[in-house]
Amino acid sequence: MDATEDAPSRALWLVKWLLLIPHVVVLLFLWLAFTVVGVVAFFAILITGRYPRALFDFNVGVLRWSWRVHYYGYGALGTDRYPPFTLADVPDYPAHLDVEYPERLSRGLVLIKWWLLAIPHYLIISVFVGGGIWLATRAGDADSTWGASISLLSLLVCIAALVLLFTGRYPRPLYDFILGVDRWVLRVAAYTSLMTDRYPPFRLDQGGTDPGSHPAWPTSPAPSGDPAATAPPPPVPAR
Repeated sequence: MDATEDAPSRALWLVKWLLLIPHVVVLLFLWLAFTVVGVVAFFAILITGRYPRALFDFNVGVLRWSWRVHYYGYGALGTDRYPPFTLADVPDYPAHLDVEYPERLSRGLVLIKWWLLAIPHYLIISVFVGGGIWLATRAGDADSTWGASISLLSLLVCIAALVLLFTGRYPRPLYDFILGVDRWVLRVAAYTSLMTDRYPPFRLDQGGTDPGSHPAWPTSPAPSGDPAATAPPPPVPAR
């Protein structure tokens, strides 16, 4: 990838919410289908120990599409290249996601991994992408309260956007941390969606290339069933 050609615009992020509306509409229906497919897959794994390949590929495609939109939009602001409308991997797009198909899955784990085993991750992710910070003020009498919540990820992306607006640069440490959070969330999403029995690691793989990436990309192969999300280093401003 040519970093200069992919240099982020200082102000495009101000209107990305508008540009993303078509994707949001499509993803709404895709995630409804994702949920239905997940339920069907649950019973298929429980009975046969296998995730039907066609259903698996569809759900990976939904995660992949969501990751591209997330990376382009307010989950990272990592690129100004508009996300393609496809479930398939796009080799020349700067963000990738893949989950290696597992030949067998545990019938017992399928009953508990998406809720019980994932509780520690849910608690951590709630800080990253949930209402991690609560701001509240009282004005006038005690019955008048205004409150708002913002996640840690949203706050960091907001800071990155403001720095980008005024300097034209995306701070590398900030980008690395945001990408690490996104990878953590995607690994948990793949695990709780029953796509792998491999328990997600408690770590931020910040910046660079995900150590569990697909061998088609410039990195080492992923372990069996391990989800991997990759993205390039942050673009530099054009000269």
